[in-house]
Amino acid sequence: MSSSRTGRPPVQRAARRPAASRGPRENPFQRFSTRARKAWDRPLTAYYLIAGGSLLIIVLGLVMVYSASQITALQLSLPGSYFFRKQFLAAFIGGVLLLAASRMPVKLHRALAYPILAGAVFLMVLVQIPGIGHAVNGNQNWISLGGSFQIQPSEFGKLALVLWGADLIARKQEKKLLTQWKHMLVPLVPVAFLLLGLIMLGGDMGTTIILTAILFGLLWLAGAPTRLFSGVLGVAVVLAAIAIETSPHRLARLNCIAATDPGPGDMCWQGAHGIYALASGGLFGSGLGASVEKWGQLPEAHTDFIFAVTGEELGLAGTLSVLALFAALGYAGIRVAGRTEDPFVRYAAGGVTTWITAQAVINMGAVLGLLPIAGVPLPLFSYGGSALLPTMFAIGLLIAFARDEPAARAALAMRQPRFGRKRGAGGSGSGRSPRRWNTMRRRASVARPSGER
Repeated sequence: MSSSRTGRPPVQRAARRPAASRGPRENPFQRFSTRARKAWDRPLTAYYLIAGGSLLIIVLGLVMVYSASQITALQLSLPGSYFFRKQFLAAFIGGVLLLAASRMPVKLHRALAYPILAGAVFLMVLVQIPGIGHAVNGNQNWISLGGSFQIQPSEFGKLALVLWGADLIARKQEKKLLTQWKHMLVPLVPVAFLLLGLIMLGGDMGTTIILTAILFGLLWLAGAPTRLFSGVLGVAVVLAAIAIETSPHRLARLNCIAATDPGPGDMCWQGAHGIYALASGGLFGSGLGASVEKWGQLPEAHTDFIFAVTGEELGLAGTLSVLALFAALGYAGIRVAGRTEDPFVRYAAGGVTTWITAQAVINMGAVLGLLPIAGVPLPLFSYGGSALLPTMFAIGLLIAFARDEPAARAALAMRQPRFGRKRGAGGSGSGRSPRRWNTMRRRASVARPSGER
């Protein structure tokens, strides 16, 4: 063996191993799809979608209410920010209700079902008393609270039907009574028809449709047989047909589907100008505040037809963003209802999701000319405190249910705040050792022998 210049034996180097053959590389699209799927399946995905999506809808709705209502306020000799300030106050109160609902336990939600139902029925009866109830746009569904503040009890009837119906079906499921058709229908359908009758006395067909959708959603989630479900649906269709035939105003709205011109006597004025607003928006809109239709041409620009003003000012990009937010909110609600083991949570989450998605579809469909104009606001987006308050409370319910999932509870329990952590009681007067940080720089030094480097 040859020696080196220093007289030491040469160092034997290990033989280099052949490089392991790598598999085919994953293309960027597949990698992105894999990461997105993993992120989508995380336990807190529904929680973030509900909280973030609803917050974005509310904030964007406040912006559009301010933009769409300025001209209407000035025409009424009011400050330009009049409707925006009222909506902002309602959003603030609704935020308090949302936080309270998101922190309530499920037992308290179930306990509130009967008081909310009784209060809603009582207020709906008061609406029909002369001198107490007030009519707005031909519908007597309002109660004056003094000044410019009014309340629409039928909006709280939606929340009452969801909570009470979910609690009723859950208790019957626990007692294994849902296999009998009598327990499936009674008393859910009679109470729902009572709410529908009180609302129809005031002439509000739009809210009646939403409550009917909630009733069908609860029956569907409860596993109602097809014959039973079809029977209830048939009765509802017959009653709706009678209500439409006996009202020339509703019949005219049905005839204005897909109308592109106002028609004789400007019968389809609102629907046609809603289409004009959407068509003039283009891809990115004319700019925030630059709508032309809101200058007196489009009725109810800041309430029922705020989606048309959004399309005119923010364009196709803005309307698709709003549509995507509602789609994400609906998916998160379905996910919460499908993953829970609590029957009440399943029915309540499904009822709230049916309520919000059905109302959004009906409103957007009317603006697009695909459905008759029902006179319902866009949830969390349109102007109206009576509609915003119960809807934000319902969003708080979904947030509470999303946090209550077993996997979500475990994920939240593992989290610790970054700031304000409690240190070990190792200060003066404490017998505990001070807290050590698990880092290389802060490890305690260990005595080493003198020759160790």
